[in-house]
Formats: sequence, structure tokens, C-alpha cells
Amino acid sequence: MSKYYRPLPDNVTIKKSGIEGLGLFAVKNIPKGTNLGITHRSEMNKNFNEEYIRTPLGGFINHDESPNCKLMSKNYGYELYTLNDITEGEELTLKYRMYDPTN
Repeated sequence: MSKYYRPLPDNVTIKKSGIEGLGLFAVKNIPKGTNLGITHRSEMNKNFNEEYIRTPLGGFINHDESPNCKLMSKNYGYELYTLNDITEGEELTLKYRMYDPTN
């Protein structure tokens, strides 16, 4: 494990998306149930206007009505998990919600 911060896991990259702008894509096969990392970190800090700080995983994932990933709430924010096997070159997607995903 590297001691340096990595904005994306080794199995994901950012590139042009057919959905919208840029998106997250698998650079190798990713098994179902894989934790890809933190998408939003909870921060109650006067230096930020929002309650959450978005990471590259949270900032570049696109919406799809049939997503291949889901968010899971943690006490420090949200993590991204795969819902099914993701093949190399496939775009990672979420079904965006206009409500709290912890409910």
C-alpha cells in the first residue's frame, strides 16, 4: 500500500464519457461488491460552503437509470461500491438521488 494519496483507485481512470463530459472508467475488470473508495467526505468546517467535500470518485461519476455502482453511507461520508462485475473499458455509473441515500 502506498503512503501517498491517490485520488482514484488503480482500477479506475477519468476519460471522455458518452453520457456527459468526463466519467469514470474501469481500466481492468472489477468484481461485484468492490469498494472503490470515498466519494464524499463529511466536513463541518468554516472553510467549506457545503457539508461534504467531493472526491474525484464523487465528482466524475455519471448518472444512469440502470447503474452499476451504489453509494453506502459511512460515519465519515459515502463510499462507492460496484453492484455487479465491471468489465475493462466500462463506465462506472450511479443513479443520482435527490434525497438522503441513508434513508
